[in-house]
Amino acid sequence: MYNVLHKALEDKTGGIVFRCFDLYHCFFILLFVAMAVLLCLYLKNKSREKQKKVINTVVGVAFGLYVADFFLMPFAYESINIDKLPFHICTTMCVMCFWSRYSKFLGKFRLQFATLGFLSNLTYLIYPAGMMWMNIHPLSYRVIQTLIFHGVMMVYGLLVLVYESQEFSWKKIYKDISVVALMTLWALFGNTLYNSSGKMYNWFFVVQDPFNMFPANIAPYIMPFINTAIFFVAELLVYWLLSKAFALWKRKEPAGA
Repeated sequence: MYNVLHKALEDKTGGIVFRCFDLYHCFFILLFVAMAVLLCLYLKNKSREKQKKVINTVVGVAFGLYVADFFLMPFAYESINIDKLPFHICTTMCVMCFWSRYSKFLGKFRLQFATLGFLSNLTYLIYPAGMMWMNIHPLSYRVIQTLIFHGVMMVYGLLVLVYESQEFSWKKIYKDISVVALMTLWALFGNTLYNSSGKMYNWFFVVQDPFNMFPANIAPYIMPFINTAIFFVAELLVYWLLSKAFALWKRKEPAGA
């Protein structure tokens, strides 16, 4: 049984390799954009309860994909890929988004988790650098699982922003900076815990600069602050755009709607 699963899930090499914005990549982008649009349209006139049920299902699928991957990794890679522990922003937000649907305390930060999840997973879906570095066939399990996971998380985040952020208040942006700062500290903890002389994980890019803009000896002292600032500003930009969109939408509604 092991050999059968390993053969099906192992990285496939030879022939074409996955590239950014190639036919396979564009297919996945269009697939999840279409899924997001269709779900937004489907939920438009549904009850709050129905919207909540669908949104819970979407994040449940993402969380299920994430957990199932740990069971399938030994068949695919012959070991557990420690890099996929929940210390990167995408994987951490998957866990937090899922539990924020069921925990009263975490539910207070549901919008912030979803927004971070939307931004980070959309970024990776558009520019899946990790997959490009692998030089493997686009139909490999590693590529398909990664793109589907990030795509579903992106859809979840968008649905929350569209249907559960109407009561957003600028007075509560302290929650956003708090969540981003805690995410940075969590990633620093993971890197400190797992990094050794033989392996560097660079979760949330707080240890090394992925774009090589800063010297290696300086980057660990700069990147945590840069990441915190970038994601905080990005969240505020998303909220501003949504506030404008909601205002425009309300003005177009007929009187008495």
